[in-house]
Amino acid sequence: MTVAMSPDAVQELGFYFALMPIGIGTVVLVLIAMVYGRMTGRHYPFRQFDDPNRYGTQDLEPMKRLGLTEAELSDILGRYKQSFNLGVEDLARLLGAAEMQVAAQRSGPTVAADIMSHNLITVQPETPLTEIADLFRRYRFTALPVVGGADRFLGVIFQIHLIDRAREDSLRLKRGFGKALHRLLDRRREIPVQATDIMSVGGPRATADTPLSALLPQMADGAVDAVPVLERGQLIGIVTRTDLISALARKSLDK
Repeated sequence: MTVAMSPDAVQELGFYFALMPIGIGTVVLVLIAMVYGRMTGRHYPFRQFDDPNRYGTQDLEPMKRLGLTEAELSDILGRYKQSFNLGVEDLARLLGAAEMQVAAQRSGPTVAADIMSHNLITVQPETPLTEIADLFRRYRFTALPVVGGADRFLGVIFQIHLIDRAREDSLRLKRGFGKALHRLLDRRREIPVQATDIMSVGGPRATADTPLSALLPQMADGAVDAVPVLERGQLIGIVTRTDLISALARKSLDK
């Protein structure tokens, strides 16, 4: 457009016309697109259907196990002329999320209060790691909530947190994993590792009236094994993956 309407200006600029406005304009547009993509969650180039999952294996993530092949998903995109707007990977994720939502709605008006565990075993922020490991071994839990005074929820510890901490120590101290884990759980340590050192303070949370339809997606991808249930910051229960499976099994039997 600039060349057609202002040829004299283009001739005067010569080679610099390729730098400005074309070069600089292109860079600005790319930067704007990158910011837009990050803000909206759009991924370019499109995710690939056969990309390794979060664990580095070729198995599809649970939310994408639809029983449809990559070719069938590609055919759907082509049929609705969406191949340039959506990748096969993202279509699989959307369909998986839709199936999960439908399954949750079929569960009826079940809420967290109906299926959560009430009588909880918790730890304090200063609880040593040795005691936490003993609790995991004794009760076969996968998660332990960390609470402060008046049962105020502070965080949660999953078994994987112990493994991650031992792995970090083994790399930092340049020693084997077994020795690092033994050192981590040594009761004779002058400064023992405490719950507050390894607990997760983020992650999903729920209230007593959180519907099952909201709890299912939070644990479907395997990122967490349990969701704490809070009331004004106070821990009143916890919903584990076992609680979810039991609730869904009861619903299927009722039908």
